[in-house]
Amino acid sequence: MTFTPKKIALAYSGGLDTSIIVPWLKERFPGVKVVCVAADIGQGDELSGVKAKAIASGADECYVEDLRDEYVSDFIFPTLRAGAIYGRKYLLGTSMGRPLIARRQVEVARAVGADALAHGCTGKGNDQVRFELTYAAFAPDLPVIAPWREWDIRSREDAIAYAARHNVPVTATKEKIYSRDRNIWHISHEGGCLEDPAQSAPDDLFMMSQSPESAPDTSEEVTISFDHGTPVAVNGHTMSPVPLLAMLNEIGGRNGIGRIDLVEDRLVGMKSRGIYETPGGVLLFAAHSELEQLTLDRRTLAAKDLIAPRYADLVYEGRWWTVERESYDAFVNVTQETVTGSVTLRLYKGNAIVAGRESAYALYDERFVTFGEDDVYQQSDAAGFIRLFGLSARVRALREQERTAAEASGDQQAA
Repeated sequence: MTFTPKKIALAYSGGLDTSIIVPWLKERFPGVKVVCVAADIGQGDELSGVKAKAIASGADECYVEDLRDEYVSDFIFPTLRAGAIYGRKYLLGTSMGRPLIARRQVEVARAVGADALAHGCTGKGNDQVRFELTYAAFAPDLPVIAPWREWDIRSREDAIAYAARHNVPVTATKEKIYSRDRNIWHISHEGGCLEDPAQSAPDDLFMMSQSPESAPDTSEEVTISFDHGTPVAVNGHTMSPVPLLAMLNEIGGRNGIGRIDLVEDRLVGMKSRGIYETPGGVLLFAAHSELEQLTLDRRTLAAKDLIAPRYADLVYEGRWWTVERESYDAFVNVTQETVTGSVTLRLYKGNAIVAGRESAYALYDERFVTFGEDDVYQQSDAAGFIRLFGLSARVRALREQERTAAEASGDQQAA
């Protein structure tokens, strides 16, 4: 790039990629100041000492922003309410976090007077798109530096060697070369032996859940309560979003819930294999879906099911800050007005089985569906309904009979 920045705001995680970017930026642009922006969206101990690490790597400042509440309330729960799942399995844990992190990075950049933005996303991945679409929405005037698209580092092995030469401490090794992304919703695992989709994930890979085989031999029940489609309580205890999700992660994880092995389609066109752990998320999606089935009519459910994959696509593709997403949210919000109630799940060795559901807005009414005697439904009415419901098929069959008869009559006359 011909532009020479004076101060760069870098999206910083403290992992391998962003750790080596700090000294690389200093080498690439002599005299530049690097301001790291680390977002806490539930990584836990991974952010321990991240500020000191950034400074030791050559950063001039490092801001650690606590975004957990906003992440769960304004990103996870709306996506849950929409029923958005990508590739039939992926609950979008990494995808949802990027627009929030990138927006906060821009806000810090503006506050400190940065004249450029940088990220550590590779040129093969989806995150580069997610970050840069957010930059385009909030800072279209700021140049973007993406080192993975410029430098001569071509592999994680190269990155580890670069870190060693510049005395940058990293936890990745050539033996355990996994690329991980963790937040309060999930943890993803990619790279290493996982790049062979025929090879099963090793037991020591998982961090949020134990294997179904080693899960307790007795089942555990958990009741999740919703208010207008938003989770509000676990086992009768009202909780704020972050503690609620943390509790469900613990409950699901110890019962072997939430392991997902997916070969997915990246934005850039290639397929990749990832292992995801989303224990609390799997429980929430299962419970929310069951409550919707109880409280929404058939056509509204069908309309939601049409929107859900579109919503998932826009989240996966980083198009969060769009009118499209706002429009879907407006529709979903109306559908969720009656999605209030509780669902009980029975958990056993990786399975979440519905054990009960209830809602004051339930459309289920035993009086109409009972096999016993009732006085609210006239079974004789079904005959007229069926006659009208099948009218188009009846008309077509009658017309075909008439044509066949006419053709037969014509053949006889010709004979």
